[in-house]
Amino acid sequence: MPLPPLVSKLPDVGTSIFAVMSQLAAECGAINLAQGFPDYDPPQVLTEALARHATTPGHQQYAPMPGLLRLREQISRKTALLYGVTPPDPDTEITVTSGATEALYAVLAAVVRPGDEVLVFEPAYDLYGPAIRLQGGVPVYVPLRLPDFRPDWDLVAAALTPRTRLVLLNTPHNPSGAVLTADDLRTLGRLLENTATLVLSDEVYEHMVFDGRQHRSARQEPTLAERSFVLSSFGKTYHATGWKVGYCVAPPQLTAEVRRVHQFITFAVSTPTQHALADILADTSLYTTLPGFYQRKRDQFAALLHATGFELLPTQGAYFQLARYQQLSTTDDVTFARYLTREAGVAVVPVSAFYHDGRDHGLIRFCFAKRDETLVAAATRLRSPR
Repeated sequence: MPLPPLVSKLPDVGTSIFAVMSQLAAECGAINLAQGFPDYDPPQVLTEALARHATTPGHQQYAPMPGLLRLREQISRKTALLYGVTPPDPDTEITVTSGATEALYAVLAAVVRPGDEVLVFEPAYDLYGPAIRLQGGVPVYVPLRLPDFRPDWDLVAAALTPRTRLVLLNTPHNPSGAVLTADDLRTLGRLLENTATLVLSDEVYEHMVFDGRQHRSARQEPTLAERSFVLSSFGKTYHATGWKVGYCVAPPQLTAEVRRVHQFITFAVSTPTQHALADILADTSLYTTLPGFYQRKRDQFAALLHATGFELLPTQGAYFQLARYQQLSTTDDVTFARYLTREAGVAVVPVSAFYHDGRDHGLIRFCFAKRDETLVAAATRLRSPR
């Protein structure tokens, strides 16, 4: 008897736009400013630490399921130092995960039940919606205001219902680079104060904020801290996205639920990698210098694009630059992104990919986490399409 057709859980979901554009870039020999990864190496002290621990006896076996204690202790100190909060308990409030992606999925799998609603601000990273739906949850999309991508808290209040299980934040925001303020977090705290709604705060770009701004973490707002899962990423912080190491900080009751799921997804993260990160995490200069490092790249890239016809939107954080292209083309953003990749030799991401319904605002996203020579070469191609 032939196997009946498999019924997909995500029949409307194809290959990620980031993988699609990266593949097209490779096929066309284009400079890849689409996918969000640096083209430079992690700090040498980190790669040297990894090489050292890769040959240390006993460091090739499973790490403890929640992560190495020495790494969790360093994360606790870093969290308290940066945000002026009580150090989270390494034993009960910190879990090391296989990237922030696994942490996010583990949170959703742990707390979202069939029929639960999850508020998602759009545009949104394309993982959020499918991961919610795989748990039987219902994404409820709340649009951010353009052109500054600020939350409309009246819309948020109207979207909250007794079925709202979780509000998903992302600050600094991908793709726009917008940064939530202390007032934003206080407002959300007031809206949730007398509810059982939880918060998942994706803060992987926490060290990339510009023009004197400060990243505000959900852990700094008391009403949110007691109900929040806060995610971060060593891959983003140390230019090592391929290492896939992140972590989740949450109160003990919430951490217990994350770990119930985490142990059955990856169980434990690479042992020598965790040792290497624990070795260098006390060196605060490796991340406190990142705002200036990336602000310089943002400003350099903006200057390079000045004469290209792109209209650049303000970027407060992260390492992405949104741009309008209407002076150059009247096509939709997907068509224009493919044109740039094929004809100009520079791959970008159409921002409609960050909307569940493919809404097109005529925007594309560049990643400027690249070497100076890469940015110069990309700008040269954009000024003179081949």
